[in-house]
Amino acid sequence: MRFKESKVWLATDQSGKPVVKNGKVLIKYQLDQDHEYWVHQNKVTSIESSQPATKIPSKKKSAKKTPKTKSAPETTTFDATAYDGAVCIYTDGASCGNPGPSGIGVFLQYGKHQKEISRNIGIATNNIAELEAIRTGLLELKNTDLQVRVFTDSSYAYGVLTLGWKAKKNTEMVRSIRKTIAKFKDLKIIKVKGHAGIEGNERADLLATSAAKE
Repeated sequence: MRFKESKVWLATDQSGKPVVKNGKVLIKYQLDQDHEYWVHQNKVTSIESSQPATKIPSKKKSAKKTPKTKSAPETTTFDATAYDGAVCIYTDGASCGNPGPSGIGVFLQYGKHQKEISRNIGIATNNIAELEAIRTGLLELKNTDLQVRVFTDSSYAYGVLTLGWKAKKNTEMVRSIRKTIAKFKDLKIIKVKGHAGIEGNERADLLATSAAKE
């Protein structure tokens, strides 16, 4: 099946019907991964089907709001193959309230190897969750000689870690992450657009939001 822009596996019962709970179905991005997700049933469509009916409302929106065309370049120009050979770390943080119960999501990929981290970090702000996701991802890597690319949709995290923004809050955390970054020979943090169909980013988002709700 297809969820947003990604191919997924859908859980079914013995008769082949989707397993539905509270209007949601159970999916996995990979059969051998540990994490599974409950998503709204109408968000999952058949790969074999042509353009689903759910695409129609988006056309109406684009007619009213020209910014719809803005998101297309970032989604379509993102090419994961451009980072072949690098350790790709997709990170996201989520907070149910700001501050509120928060979670982090990290999806690491290096060639055929993948790892997912979904962790509740207690009461925190969204900015803290975004930073903690990046820090957690980096601490997973023991070999600092590898080429590393970290992807985040947080303007705040990208600014304080890459653009030289002065952190008025979370100063110790920012300082700690900068110190960790400095240990790597070839590391870049890349700002991506959230909810734009980038598979790694979407997976990190699901990991973070599910952890925040635990």
